[in-house]
Amino acid sequence: MDAVERSLSSQGPAPGEADHCSLALVNTEFELPGGPYEGLPDGPAAGRWLRERGLGPVRSVTEAELRRLRLLREATRAIFSAHIAGERPAEQALECYNDALAAAPGVRELAWSVTGPRLAVGERPGTRMEAVLTQLAEDGADLLTGASAAKLSACGAQGCTRLFIRSHAARRWCSDRCGNRVRAARHYAERDRSTK
Repeated sequence: MDAVERSLSSQGPAPGEADHCSLALVNTEFELPGGPYEGLPDGPAAGRWLRERGLGPVRSVTEAELRRLRLLREATRAIFSAHIAGERPAEQALECYNDALAAAPGVRELAWSVTGPRLAVGERPGTRMEAVLTQLAEDGADLLTGASAAKLSACGAQGCTRLFIRSHAARRWCSDRCGNRVRAARHYAERDRSTK
């Protein structure tokens, strides 16, 4: 396990990822002070990530499907970031996102798991990845148009690019680890100023 993977494992999921798979998708790629993190490095890892989030019985993801998943991730980050900044996202990001929304229309179904009911996108032959992309895009659209939209935030820790949903107005960091890093940096800066 390298330094970036250790840093990530101590980060844990960002607030809101458990409720929004689109936010979890965005956070599969980010920067930390220790370096970049890529959570979807290959098809098997992408298939595992999708299964862990209940997005279908995907065993592995082809290279073409992985490219499409990463493009949706990039478009989702651009759209979420534009929303956070109070700006309109780039047309290219909106086009990519809307293509994903339209990829498998009308195949929503109610699924039941051990945690209870959830809305899912049913699979039709030949549309496995289209259904997954649609479900991810619908989740992101629901996030942007729902009650949590105003709470969507970028981590305020220098060097961290993860997004999260604030649990309260004062929250500025995606994790306790990022918050502790910021507080420690402030402490050392104040100590250095007082010794000069």
